[in-house]
Amino acid sequence: MTGSLNQSIVTTFIMLGLSSKPQLQVLLFILFLSIYIVALLGNLLIIAAILSSFKLHRPMYFFLFHLAVVDIICTTTIIPNMLGNLVAVTKSLSYSGCMVQLYFFTWSLGAEMVLFTIMAYDRYVAICHPLRYSIMMNKTVCVGLSALMIVIAVVNSWVHTGLVLQLSFCGLNVINHFFCEIPSLLALSCTSVHLNEVMVFTADIFLAMGDFLLTCVSYCFIVRAILRIKTVEGKRKAFSICSSHLIVVSLYYSTVIYTYIRPASSYSFNRDKIIATLYTLVTPTLNPIVYTLRNKDVKMAIKKMLLYPGK
Repeated sequence: MTGSLNQSIVTTFIMLGLSSKPQLQVLLFILFLSIYIVALLGNLLIIAAILSSFKLHRPMYFFLFHLAVVDIICTTTIIPNMLGNLVAVTKSLSYSGCMVQLYFFTWSLGAEMVLFTIMAYDRYVAICHPLRYSIMMNKTVCVGLSALMIVIAVVNSWVHTGLVLQLSFCGLNVINHFFCEIPSLLALSCTSVHLNEVMVFTADIFLAMGDFLLTCVSYCFIVRAILRIKTVEGKRKAFSICSSHLIVVSLYYSTVIYTYIRPASSYSFNRDKIIATLYTLVTPTLNPIVYTLRNKDVKMAIKKMLLYPGK
C-alpha cells in the first residue's frame, strides 16, 4: 500500500495523551501550559536581546539565537495540540497534521543535537584557543556551521517522515502518546517497519551518539583548560557553567538515544511517554535558563531592553 492509500484508510489519529483521568488532565493542562509559557517567553527574550544588542553579535550568541528558534519550533509543534487534546472530548489529530508534526519535531530534534555540538565546539575554541578565536570562528565559519546544521536537520526529517508516509496502518489509528513520534507510529503499522527501524537506528548512532561524543570531547578539552586556571574562584565559576551545560546536554541525549535506539516492538508507552517529555518539553524550557543564568551580557541586554525600550 502506498502513502496515498494510507490517507484513505486513516484520516484521523486518536491521541491518548499522558492520562485519561479527568482530574489529572486539569493538572497536566496547567503544568504544560506553564511550561510552554516559560519556554516561549524565555526563548523569545533571548532572541529579542540578541537582535537588539550589538554587544551580543558574536558567534556564541549567534548559535544561542538558533537554539532559541529551534526550541520554539519544537515546543510549538507539540504543546498547543497537546493542550487542546487535554480539554477536548475527542482527542484527535488529522493524518496530515500528524505528518506535519512528525516532520517539524524530527527537524528540531536533529537541529538541536547538531547545535549542542557546535556550541560545545565554540566554547572549546573560546577557552582553549582564545587568541585565535576570531579567526577560527569568523563569520564565514559561523554561517557555514549554521547551514550544515540546517541541511542535516532537513535531510534527517525528510528521510524519516518520507519512510513513515510509505507505511500502511490498516485502520489502527489510536496513538498511545501525546504527539506523533516515530516509535509510536511504527508500532501502529501493519506493514514491515524494518527499513524505518534501520534508518532510525543509523540516525541514532551517527547523529545522536556521534554528536554526544563530539560534545563530550570538546568539554574534556575545556575541563583540561579550566584546570590550568590559577584562581580557585575562576575554576569554580568555569566548572559551574560547564557542569550546567553538560547536565542539560546529557539529559537530552540520553533520553533521545534510549527512545530511538530500540525496535518498535520493545516500546513501552506509559514509561516512554514520560521520558519523551524530558527532551520535547523540559530541555527547551531549561535551555534559556541554563545558557543565560550566569551570562552577564545577556542579562544586561534583557534588562536594558525591558527597562529602556527603544534605546
